[in-house]
Amino acid sequence: MLTKEMNERLTQTGPGTPGGEFLRRYWFPVLPVSELDTEPVQPVTLLGEQLTLFKDLKGNVGLIGKACAHRAISLAYGIPQENGLRCAYHGWTYNTEGHVVDMPFEPACLPLKVKSYAVEVLGGLVFAYMGPEPRPLLPHWEAFVREDMDTNMVISRLPANYVQCMDNSMDPVHFEHLHAHYGNYLMQIRSEPPVMSTAAHHVKIGFDVAENGLIYKRRLLSGQTEDSSDWTVGHPIVFPYMLSSPVGGLSFQIRVPTDDEHTYHILYNRSEPQVPGKPAVTVTYADPEFDQFGRANRTRGVVVPQDEMAWIGQGFVSDRTIEHLGTSDKGVILYHRLLLEAMEKVEHGEDPFGVIRDGAVNEPFIHIRTAPHGTERQEFALPGSRMLV
Repeated sequence: MLTKEMNERLTQTGPGTPGGEFLRRYWFPVLPVSELDTEPVQPVTLLGEQLTLFKDLKGNVGLIGKACAHRAISLAYGIPQENGLRCAYHGWTYNTEGHVVDMPFEPACLPLKVKSYAVEVLGGLVFAYMGPEPRPLLPHWEAFVREDMDTNMVISRLPANYVQCMDNSMDPVHFEHLHAHYGNYLMQIRSEPPVMSTAAHHVKIGFDVAENGLIYKRRLLSGQTEDSSDWTVGHPIVFPYMLSSPVGGLSFQIRVPTDDEHTYHILYNRSEPQVPGKPAVTVTYADPEFDQFGRANRTRGVVVPQDEMAWIGQGFVSDRTIEHLGTSDKGVILYHRLLLEAMEKVEHGEDPFGVIRDGAVNEPFIHIRTAPHGTERQEFALPGSRMLV
């Protein structure tokens, strides 16, 4: 269990907090860029800050402060112009860097500026960087760089802190229980056939902490040998906020910290195009549903909705002062350690784990299909387990 103070350090996302300052060293997706085609001005919240995302008439994308510097009306009501975003109230106009470039009824345009952050578009997503300069490179993971594949995004806005979402990714054993045993129980009470056969028992779990922010979560199940891909490669995690697909590395679960109590969750999937030569992009929203008792997602699908149920079921911010972690939680403990070490590095003026500044690493893209030799390897036999191979 953790102290209240340590749990706050792990989970806070706002400016000036250790967690918030650490997170501001990474790029985060804000919105699918296609959403700006239908509504070119949108209010967004990222890392506890309320902001305005817009696309001007030249196609430039900007992320600036919430309010106009004149009379503080929300810029979410702004009107896109050739040179930026025009405030609806009195016409003050801001470019993508937040500078006032037009000021009607004033004899001169005052040198005013609202908050602004760097953005880049990659893989159909608008990414933002909210930290100090010089900014790191936006990581070119293969899934985001490929332009020859269909893209499907499913987005959920979750009432849960991002750390409990990522704790789940560092926890191999929950699959055996939440998705198999519990998932089948749900099907039983609905008088429907089980969605999966009961998962094999976990014998051993392991983690490789490698370069470029990669962590490989590995498991060995009863009936498997150690040449199984579950054990040799496993399930890649991109520190600090993404889980990749175990096969191919062309899908991600992206956990964007909206604020301390909410996460913008993107299921990002790439696949062969249905129409050759014409890759398509689809975006759907699937916010969690609740039953009459306030329980989330008990009857919606499998795997991801069940994960979301578990995250939401811990409350807005999980109370880690009452947790009792065990051997199966070694990955969770490792993730917390990496978070705290990264915060300490930022406090000492250093780059945290996984920040990329070497262009040679980024080109043409970074793939995650094969686990490199880890800079740190940890393996744990689970108490009471028996090798059945």
